[in-house]
Amino acid sequence: MLDIVIGTVAAPAGQPDAHTDGSSLVTIAYLVAGVLFILSLAGLSKQETASRGTWYGIIGMGLALVAAILGPDVTLYGWLAIAIIPAALIGGVLAIRVQMTEMPQLVALLHSFVGAAAVLVGFASFLDPHAGMTTSEAIVHEIEVYIGVCVGAITLTGSIVAGLKLHGSISGKPLMIPARHLLNLAAVIVTVLLGVWFVDTAVDVAGNVIVMDTLGVLLLVTATVITGLLGIHMVMAIGGADMPVVVSMLNSYSGWAAAAAGFMLGNDLLIITGALVGSSGAILSLIMCRGMNRSFVSVILGGFGAAEGTTVSLGDGPEGEIIEISAEDTVDYMQAAKSVVIVPGYGMAVAQAQHALADLTKQLRSDGVDVRFAIHPVAGRLPGHMNVLLAEAGIPYDIVLEMDEINADLPDTDVVLVIGANDIVNPGAENDPSSPIAGMPVLQVWKSQLVVVMKRGMATGYAGVGNPLFFNDNTRMLFGDAKKSVDGMLGAIGD
Repeated sequence: MLDIVIGTVAAPAGQPDAHTDGSSLVTIAYLVAGVLFILSLAGLSKQETASRGTWYGIIGMGLALVAAILGPDVTLYGWLAIAIIPAALIGGVLAIRVQMTEMPQLVALLHSFVGAAAVLVGFASFLDPHAGMTTSEAIVHEIEVYIGVCVGAITLTGSIVAGLKLHGSISGKPLMIPARHLLNLAAVIVTVLLGVWFVDTAVDVAGNVIVMDTLGVLLLVTATVITGLLGIHMVMAIGGADMPVVVSMLNSYSGWAAAAAGFMLGNDLLIITGALVGSSGAILSLIMCRGMNRSFVSVILGGFGAAEGTTVSLGDGPEGEIIEISAEDTVDYMQAAKSVVIVPGYGMAVAQAQHALADLTKQLRSDGVDVRFAIHPVAGRLPGHMNVLLAEAGIPYDIVLEMDEINADLPDTDVVLVIGANDIVNPGAENDPSSPIAGMPVLQVWKSQLVVVMKRGMATGYAGVGNPLFFNDNTRMLFGDAKKSVDGMLGAIGD
């Protein structure tokens, strides 16, 4: 406490106030960092500028951290070092070791950290409030604390469940508890009532914030538990096919949780950054919902999708004869074609076949074949997952097209190579009104002259839905590991 008081002592008359000067410099640094974050989001909107946008974000975050650490309000550097240095080492090791296939669950884990931070900041701000607040300021402060803690708790537990689902530690099948919607509604109503009680209890008749009030702490802990359980239940009820939207939604939640922490701490940069992340995450969630022909509300209510790898029982899905093909024959068809479209999916990421695929693409293009890539908005487990993998492999940006840009060209395409994708090329979405994915926009690969589907087996995708594409007359199945199959194609070209 003494260190903090010393740090805020006013300068003698006629001398500059170091604290004021330091605060001004921090404010300027936060403003610059905020601009860099905006430039980062703008850069990340296009593949060509994504690298630059990432660097804007890194520089902005570095500037914000330095400004916060060297600011006049921070004095206990020893404790700060104990917290920051191990965290930086752990984060660095994780970033180096994580595979691209594990990136979605890592992102979910990072979201959970933001939620945990909001909860901890909320409790700290409640137990040690700012002095000298008016009655209205005290009420607003306690509302900020309560909302921040509740949003943080939902983000924390929901992100953990999402990460476990994406990692395969728990089933991707939705948990269908009887009267689950009523349970969610009851939890929300109880949370709101507890919030009213909490604010009323935390501020006395004189407008003073009651510090360490037992009832207030009990109410806040109860609300944290209820909203934490709500986060678990909400994400458990969401099926595997909606998980990319869930990750984006939790990204939005983490942003609002960060903004709430910013209000509690009086930190302008946290408010700005949280609002940017929250709003951009919400917009991305809506875009992805449109890409799946799903309403945002229906995703939150859950119930769509099953465990990945489900084997459709006889009579429960599409049936027919499949026609297998070899890697060598596939190469022959592609070399004889004028146009080839490649559709990557999560199977490509699991096999880490993107580099071999880049070599195959280079070979075909050198032979005069027009090769392009088709990306579905929800391909993979994370928004932009396939784009990042292809960029990592050095595939040119100008031949990577979105679904809306390439669907019209598919009827004139000679060969479509589908690598580890399933639900996003399912014609049942357009042709079968009874299908669980009916109405979902998909890549219309079946309209091409020939479709070669690379899969390990006949198991379903993340939605747990059978795919009639596999039994079409113009479809050939190439079974096996995607990387080994692509390597086999490269060997055939070399021969």
